[in-house]
Amino acid sequence: MRCYACPRQCGAERTENTPSAGFCKMPYNAVLARAALHHWEEPPLSAHGGAGAVFFSGCSLRCVFCQNHAISHENFGKPVTIDRFIEILKALEAAGAQNIDLVNPTHFAPFLQEALTRYKPRVPVVYNTGGYDTVETLKSLSGLVDIYLPDFKYMSETLARRYSAAPDYPERAKAALLEMRRQTRDRFADDGRMLSGLLVRHLVLPQGTKDSAEILRWIAENLSKDTYVSLMCQYTPGDRTYTHKALNRRLTTAEYDRVLRVFFNLGLHNGFMQARDSADARFTPAFDLTGV
Repeated sequence: MRCYACPRQCGAERTENTPSAGFCKMPYNAVLARAALHHWEEPPLSAHGGAGAVFFSGCSLRCVFCQNHAISHENFGKPVTIDRFIEILKALEAAGAQNIDLVNPTHFAPFLQEALTRYKPRVPVVYNTGGYDTVETLKSLSGLVDIYLPDFKYMSETLARRYSAAPDYPERAKAALLEMRRQTRDRFADDGRMLSGLLVRHLVLPQGTKDSAEILRWIAENLSKDTYVSLMCQYTPGDRTYTHKALNRRLTTAEYDRVLRVFFNLGLHNGFMQARDSADARFTPAFDLTGV
């Protein structure tokens, strides 16, 4: 198939098991690095049993600070057939997963559309995306995805180009979030588990508080002040040194508090905040083909 799943629109030929010449370098079949219960998502997603997290390899973005660098940039993982993918979903359900958490799925959207049409899990399906999606691809998943969990990384084209090689990210993300909102309505079980809806994530970056404020303002004005927003302070440079000096340190408490004040001043009230000790590499799971 010629692939136009992500905004790169590279039109690469993708076959079942052969790496493509496209931006993501992935075949048509999903390439997975891990499939296991994950307890570190937002409370409505992890709940009491953990999210059934399926980590996909490759990426349509090139975020220089990606914590999952080994799979997103280095493409570590194992291709699976649709039959095997469905077996993995069923195994996660049997293990008590509160949902099926598809982590970074954008470039495998055609595969997922086929797989989820053949087997729709009994628990909610979460589309855990970097926010760099096309409206057309999202429409193809309507009715198959229950919860959209997108990042909204940047409002600034300059930052999007500098850190993710995607100057069109802001416009793509805004259009994508509006389509996600159109498709879903927020519903929760009595025990607090999210059953359907939209939860927008934003990672506050060092020296990025102005951009964070613009993102929150857009959410309040274009989605609604009832939108569920997860403000993350978990950025850590790890063991890497960046050419962008701002990324060579952690976020300060003052920076994070500044963004929290903006959140409340805008009248947003459905929010999830992170403790400062979340900025630690130990929260990154082991990509060792567990469950694959």
